[in-house]
Amino acid sequence: MRVLISDSLSEEGLEILSNAGLEVIYKPGLTLQELMKEIEEVEALIIRSGTKVTKEVIERAKNLRVIGRAGTGLDNVDLQSANEKGIVVMNVPGGNTLSAAEHTLALLFALARKIPQANNSVKDGKWERKKFMGVELNGKVLGIIGLGRIGSIVAERALALKMQVIAYDPFVSPDLASKMGVELVSLEELYSRADFITLHTPLTKETYHLLDEAAFAKMKRGVYIINCARGGIIDEEALYRALISGKVAGAALDVFEKEPPDPEHPLIKLENVIVTPHLGASTIEAQRVVAIEIAKQVVDYLIHGVVRNAVNVPSISAEALRILQPVLKLAEKIGLLSAQIAEGAIQELEIVYKGELAKIDTKPVTLSLVKGLLTPFLKEDVNYVNALFRAKDRNIKITEAKTEETEDFTSLISLRIKHTHGETLVEGTLFGKKEPRIVRINGFRLDALPEGYMLYIFNDDKPGVIGKIGTILGRHQLNISRMHVGQDPMKRRNIILLSLDQPPTPEALAELRNEEAVYLVKPLEL
Repeated sequence: MRVLISDSLSEEGLEILSNAGLEVIYKPGLTLQELMKEIEEVEALIIRSGTKVTKEVIERAKNLRVIGRAGTGLDNVDLQSANEKGIVVMNVPGGNTLSAAEHTLALLFALARKIPQANNSVKDGKWERKKFMGVELNGKVLGIIGLGRIGSIVAERALALKMQVIAYDPFVSPDLASKMGVELVSLEELYSRADFITLHTPLTKETYHLLDEAAFAKMKRGVYIINCARGGIIDEEALYRALISGKVAGAALDVFEKEPPDPEHPLIKLENVIVTPHLGASTIEAQRVVAIEIAKQVVDYLIHGVVRNAVNVPSISAEALRILQPVLKLAEKIGLLSAQIAEGAIQELEIVYKGELAKIDTKPVTLSLVKGLLTPFLKEDVNYVNALFRAKDRNIKITEAKTEETEDFTSLISLRIKHTHGETLVEGTLFGKKEPRIVRINGFRLDALPEGYMLYIFNDDKPGVIGKIGTILGRHQLNISRMHVGQDPMKRRNIILLSLDQPPTPEALAELRNEEAVYLVKPLEL
């Protein structure tokens, strides 16, 4: 079997593949046209961040069985197309955690002491000591947005530097943060108090342009910004204006919204901006670790049929997967939906399997549910293998129960989430043993197909409200493909799940939220 490697990979990884009897086609730096040609006859593709595995590339592949990412991020892989063709996609979550954290700290020091600028000045034959006056880190407030694995390491190191560390992460409990020595605060408080702000959150629809014009306006004057996470979290035009005005004293960017950035990008031209070419994972140690691990995973799958660290299939036998696939899909959809409608930091999950599901091994089902629950927050950093570990990292307690008794359905998955703002209950079943359905959300019963772009709306149950909602969406050129309504006749309240052909625009959401009879509007992506 043939393995195409289209980005650079450490020699140790290449040796593992060759020693397993696989034919290694090592061609880093392929153009799209070259990739389209090479992909046709190979069984495996190993990439890093450089290769874009688009729908067209996947459709061209005739024998491709697995795509392996030597690293964490999978935003350069069309997962939906891979799913449709039954191609396993796997990564190496955690392989570059320490490297990314250390690069953040390197940029933190470089910003505080203007090291790159001073270095360039001396090499130009100058000796400008007064020009490069820096600031001490001791006693300064470091604001961390995203207190996951990388953010936690940055916090630990910063505390050793005697910095005061505050953090915003809506999915981390105050108790867990306190154990780290970190003060958990709101995003607004972090903006107003931090001397340095560092980003460690995935790029999602919620975090896209998180640091925008409004965010910079809330920060103290002279703040420093560091981004070693993902391009797109910062609105680069807004950052440029904040740097020009002096609101932001300096920025260190390892990532850009478009990579590589245009050489004429205005941020690159500013003297108070430090830039590196996406080096967060670029250490000898990290690249060796991820190369060895992804090579072992690909060998295990191609030679032994064992799946590890896959983001789109659990680690079970092919026969078990065939039987459980609809249940796994239902569980993941329940987790995805629940995560997006629950409020606050998740503290506990109570999972109950009812009816026919009480008779099977539900371990992979629980993994699928928890993976779905954490995906909106962690993206590709969570998969079917590490989901329970990621939940444990966030101090989320998980309990399971089974009962063969169920009132209305032959099988049912019930998920109750306890969070800092209360509880959220979601229940789902399979129609025709294949199609996932959401049949209950809190006190509302309904029959909803959890698929694609949706709107979750909580409103008064009175004449004309649903009509107004439809009119607003129509005015914004948003087509409703399905509507599911759950009613509470006693309280005269509704919940509505609307399926849309495309994501709702911010303008449409704002207009819906301004309706007097509408209490809550949340866009969902399932």
